[in-house]
Amino acid sequence: MSVDQGLDLRTYAALEVLEGLVQEVAHREIMPLFGVSRSRLKEDGSLVTAADTAVQAWLAEELRIRWPQFALVGEEMPEAEQRAALQSAHGAWCLDPLDGTTNFVNRLPFFGVSLALLQDGAPTLGVVYDPVRKECFKALRGQGAWLNGERLHALDWSPALRRCVALVDFKRLKPRLAGRLGIDPPYGSQRNWGSCALEWCWLAAGRAHLSVHGGQKLWDYAAGSLILKEAGGIATTLEGRPLPYDGLAPSSTLVARSLDLYEAWRTWINHDAGRR
Repeated sequence: MSVDQGLDLRTYAALEVLEGLVQEVAHREIMPLFGVSRSRLKEDGSLVTAADTAVQAWLAEELRIRWPQFALVGEEMPEAEQRAALQSAHGAWCLDPLDGTTNFVNRLPFFGVSLALLQDGAPTLGVVYDPVRKECFKALRGQGAWLNGERLHALDWSPALRRCVALVDFKRLKPRLAGRLGIDPPYGSQRNWGSCALEWCWLAAGRAHLSVHGGQKLWDYAAGSLILKEAGGIATTLEGRPLPYDGLAPSSTLVARSLDLYEAWRTWINHDAGRR
């Protein structure tokens, strides 16, 4: 029996165990293949590499040994298995073994591993690890968020919307909204780095202020959204609804680093929502 089996997952000690597992597999299976791994297309048109599958297989087994009561929803699993896992009575791990695979394949150093535990329709803990920068972001629901052990805090003050840095994925937005954002943006500067999980974390760390996305998968936002929330951020769908954690359909996301920024951001986004 593993010494970790039965460790209370509501504790920081358990979070440290998970952090260690994620870091270990990232440096064992991902970094040696960076720049040399070949990829193939999946049915949905996204890329998968040997690193994706190796990370998922290793973590699935380690998690099963330590906490056998939980199912696993991994990005590289068949959809039928993912749906079945979400119905688990005890809860399910939600894993993106390599978020930012396109970056990884093209030697862009912005990718990571994302792991969350979903219980009662929401994430209760989350770990996102960036092996290039050796930055580990983590959170426990109701207890806080941390970057390499240092607590992440809410913003002391909110800049004006026009001064903000926004993370915008144009290609998944409806044409009218994408056009408005491109022609007359309300923010000061725009970025899109290609790893949703890390972008959530960079928002939590105060490296950007806003984001909008037309369709993220559950494993893209399960861990990152909790980290952002525990650091004082606000996230909903474009329609203002809570993010869904009980299904596989892509969800839009509207995110801000503070409530004041969220209200200003959503007001601008939805100014002519009926004509989008």
